Amino acid sequence: MSDKVLKILSKGNEFDLDGDPDPDFSNAQPSRFSEVGIKEVSCGGKKTPLANLLYTNVCDRNCKYCAFRKDRDIERASWTPDSLARTVSNMGRAELINGMMLSSGLAGNPTAIMSRMLETVHILRKNGFSQYIHLKILPGAEIAQIEEALRLANRVSVNLEAPTVATLGRIAPEKALVEELSTRLEKASEIKFFRRMRASITTQFVVGPGGESDSVLLKAAGRLSRSYGLSRIYFSGFRPIAGTPLEESPKTENIRISRLYQAEWLMRIYGFSFEEVQLEEDGSLPRDKDPKTAWAEAHPEKFPIEINTSDFEHLLRIPGIGPTGARRIIQTRRQNGIYRIEQLKKLHVLTERAAPYILLNGKRPEYLHKTIIQLALPFSRADSLSALPLP
Repeated sequence: MSDKVLKILSKGNEFDLDGDPDPDFSNAQPSRFSEVGIKEVSCGGKKTPLANLLYTNVCDRNCKYCAFRKDRDIERASWTPDSLARTVSNMGRAELINGMMLSSGLAGNPTAIMSRMLETVHILRKNGFSQYIHLKILPGAEIAQIEEALRLANRVSVNLEAPTVATLGRIAPEKALVEELSTRLEKASEIKFFRRMRASITTQFVVGPGGESDSVLLKAAGRLSRSYGLSRIYFSGFRPIAGTPLEESPKTENIRISRLYQAEWLMRIYGFSFEEVQLEEDGSLPRDKDPKTAWAEAHPEKFPIEINTSDFEHLLRIPGIGPTGARRIIQTRRQNGIYRIEQLKKLHVLTERAAPYILLNGKRPEYLHKTIIQLALPFSRADSLSALPLP
């Protein structure tokens, strides 16, 4: 397949994500594949290049936000399984990518397109491509196809796009949230559990154009994680695209996406309930502070927390301390107590955020007192000091 097809089918796939949230995706090293779908995504704090491709950009649907919606005047193209597998193999052998993300438009019979996507992955695996593969399950995919996807890929996704029937209707009126999407997500979860499949399962929301609140998104995220054991839930910030019905709609702010990820992590990883997430009256997350700090400020009775005696769950409640930091604190204090703020800095703790909420052997951190003194000084004098700021 020509380079022209590769260029066409690597564009317009902005709303399929993988890796840690990072709005500033960049291209991989310069090559003839540059700007044709190789995107560096953040995985575990490290950047890794993935081929982010469409099997076809021909689509029978008219999702209002989508770059390859049916009524948009763009150049169309499709792969064959052999040509796509060969192209991805070439990228891999040239060490341009460490894996692939594969999605597709819905052209004609979605089960037929899903079959061709699966055939592509099968050819890659048969020919020794052992790298990471993230495969999107299309609306209308059959149960056997979902099982095959879980067997062949490292990760599969069923992108719900919106948290409710009403919000999906505003951005993708031709898609059925229950019949086409959530039932596939449920089936993927059942197959993974009963067949003990290793592939992870994710979903994704397009945030902004449907008018959904942060509260509605987080409720849906919590329910999906509990019900289906999802590895990740992605929040894709809306960006208007020329030639679509939403081209005049505002871009979703990056800070909103960051706050959604932070709040969802609190619920999925840190043990917070949805009721503990601090929300504004309109259901939005505070923009001026992260969700854990907002909760801590709303619950002064929970603090300060003693670093040398508190259990893992209580350490996770402290702003600036994540799972890695909490584990390192517990491991370190078994051998030696933690008495100075400098010790915490070496344990993956954001000390400037944690200091107002902790005790070290019954005492407030020394530099916290300096910061309080600084805030009590006239502004010109305080501004000249180099004390760490409070959150």
